Amino acid sequence: MLDGHLLLGWLSITSLILLIGGPGPCAAYFGLTGNEPLSILPLSLQPEEGAGKAHYKLCDRLKLEKKQRRMCRRDPGVAETLMEAISMSALECQYQFRFERWNCTLEGRYRANLLKRGFKETAFLYAISSAGLTHAMAKACSAGRMERCTCDEAPDLENRKAWQWGGCGDNLKYSHKFVKEFLGKRSYKDLRARVDMQNTNVGMRVIRAGVETTCKCHGVSGSCTVQTCWRQLLPFHEIGKQLKQRYESSVKVVSSTNEATGEGEIAQARGQQPLPGPSEPIPRTMDLYHIEDSPSFCRPSKYSPGTAARKCYKDKNCDAICCGRGHNTQSRVVTRPCQCQVRWCCYVECKQCTQREEVYTCKG
Repeated sequence: MLDGHLLLGWLSITSLILLIGGPGPCAAYFGLTGNEPLSILPLSLQPEEGAGKAHYKLCDRLKLEKKQRRMCRRDPGVAETLMEAISMSALECQYQFRFERWNCTLEGRYRANLLKRGFKETAFLYAISSAGLTHAMAKACSAGRMERCTCDEAPDLENRKAWQWGGCGDNLKYSHKFVKEFLGKRSYKDLRARVDMQNTNVGMRVIRAGVETTCKCHGVSGSCTVQTCWRQLLPFHEIGKQLKQRYESSVKVVSSTNEATGEGEIAQARGQQPLPGPSEPIPRTMDLYHIEDSPSFCRPSKYSPGTAARKCYKDKNCDAICCGRGHNTQSRVVTRPCQCQVRWCCYVECKQCTQREEVYTCKG
């Protein structure tokens, strides 16, 4: 679970820097992979605005490409779902990398410069962005926030003996179709485009692989003569965890011909078998791909602010995060609720405990 204090901090940061757009003239990306900065404004309608007018303005404010803007406008629930997907993806990225040298810093130029390169971190951003959109759209359908979709009908469960479809399943079928159309098709002739597309697809595949069927029994005295079943996606925190594991084992690929044009076959580094030619898609794998080795992220650069003054945990990650520069130790007194007890019927009573704790931060 996300720590409450961390979550509030991330929300305040994310609200200033959420982003949508496209990294190039021939691409239609979305979310954390966009180039346009976006300050998310309140979703509530202004008194003088009609619902339709506010919805159109919100889609325009997202700085989408022409096709994406048209898809956004055709359903009033899409714009809110798009913003939810960005926020959810950004928070999960920051959570998964909270103990790393690169802690998913997305402010301004850092994100834009990362997206110009083919690092492992770039691969993760593409995957978590597409996963966030797929997850948010499927949940929006089952929550009744969309006009064009509703609960998952799950036709493959209809004929199972003694099973009765019920509940409201997350509509992954509609979500997957929407996201594929929203992101558009890519050319396979460019090495970077093929790698980005692979990482985008991995995000969607991890979502699809995490669908679970939940059932409840119905019958006399608790018997299970009839089961009511529906499909649910895994919590997005679990999706982020799986993508982080794939980030750790990301496969480096290289161009075997002209790197200037990106044409020709691409092969996995370290002499492994070459991948298909430029006219063919990359095989359907669950691996994230990257092209370049990542920087150290130790010192300030155009990719990150470095790790100076970053909080670390002694005997756990200070040596790694501080890059051998050492860390400072500060002692402070904090007061927190403690010895909490639930009182009948409806409230929790806590004492206030004061204790001294040490805070470790990396030296500059």
